[in-house]
Order: sequence, then C-alpha cells, then structure tokens
Amino acid sequence: MPDLLSFMLVSIVVIVVPGPDTAVALRNTLFGGRAAGVSTALGIAAGQVVWALAASAGMVAVLVASEPLFLAVKYAGAAYLVWLGIQALREAFRPSPLAPGQGGPRQPPQRRITPSAACRQGLVSDLGNPKMAVFFSSLLPQFVPAGGETFSALLFLGLVFALMTFLWLALYAALVARLGDVLRLPGVRRTVEAVTGVLLVGLGLRIAAEQR
Repeated sequence: MPDLLSFMLVSIVVIVVPGPDTAVALRNTLFGGRAAGVSTALGIAAGQVVWALAASAGMVAVLVASEPLFLAVKYAGAAYLVWLGIQALREAFRPSPLAPGQGGPRQPPQRRITPSAACRQGLVSDLGNPKMAVFFSSLLPQFVPAGGETFSALLFLGLVFALMTFLWLALYAALVARLGDVLRLPGVRRTVEAVTGVLLVGLGLRIAAEQR
C-alpha cells in the first residue's frame, strides 16, 4: 500500500504538468466541445494502457534499448504534434464567417472535430510520445513490491496511471468547455488557438531535438 500511494503521488505530479497530451486535449475541446475533450482523454488513456501492456511484457525495454526504434517513435510523434499545431494555427488565422447582412463573400465556418476523431488523435499523440516509453520502463518498476509478480504488478500500476490521466484530462476538458461562451468570442478563440498551435509546434520540435 505505501508503494501504491507513493506511485500515485508521483503520478499526480507527472500528469498535471502540462505537456503534449494536455495541449491536444485543450485543442480538441476548443474545436469540439466537452465531448471531444473527454474523447481525447479516453484516447490518451488507451494509449497509456498499450504502453502498460508493452512495459509489462518487456517490449518497452526493447524499444528504449533500440536506438533506431526509439528515434522512429520520437520523430513520428514529434511530426504529429507539429502537424496538429499547424492545424490550430491555420484555424487561428482563418477569416471569421460574416454575419448575414454584412455583405461580402461568406467564409467557411470553423471546423469542429468529432469525438471519434478526437479519440484517435489522443491515442496517436500518446503512442507517439517517447517519454511514455521511458516513464513506463524506468519509473514503474521502482514501485513493484519485492518478490511480487512483475507482469501483473506493472500492468496494474500502468492501469492506475491511465485511469488517473483520464480523470484529470476529462475534468480539464469539462472546465475548458464551461468557458465555451467566452472562448467562442472571435478574438479570444483566435488567441487561444494561436497559443495552442505554438505550444504544439514547440513541443513537437522540443521532442525531436532533445536527448533521452
């Protein structure tokens, strides 16, 4: 029990610190509302379950030890974050649709992301984050009780981490969605989307450039 409590405390620190998953959840909540934000959290948690299974089976250790595989995951995940960031920046600078009677050509409305697409983006974002591989292969084993069954213990800790991540990001999405009326104001929306886009691009470039 002390090991589990210690693990949960460490996990809280890791989860609440903003990173790629938080940025993707924010972006999708802005584009698709609470449903898209919660679906993104579900996709991210599903990705962490995959990491937990891989870590329990020893596959993550192989990934971390293999430089080519690790770099492939790192660069693929970084490129995906940059792509999402560019999409957010495009939305930030997209002309707002004109209200009826204002004259001039009507611009296309802001695109909204569906819950299924948001879930898929959350899954791909988390699976493309090499820090998850390092986290699950290095931190989780430290909290496995001595003499315990390694596979089940690692899987249990991974599932706990995934559940905590989902609850946090779902709450985060709900809080952002409650500010929907304010965030939908053209000036505020553009600013938030621009900031989110810059963050995603910056996170992608940082992941691509940083060492292990």
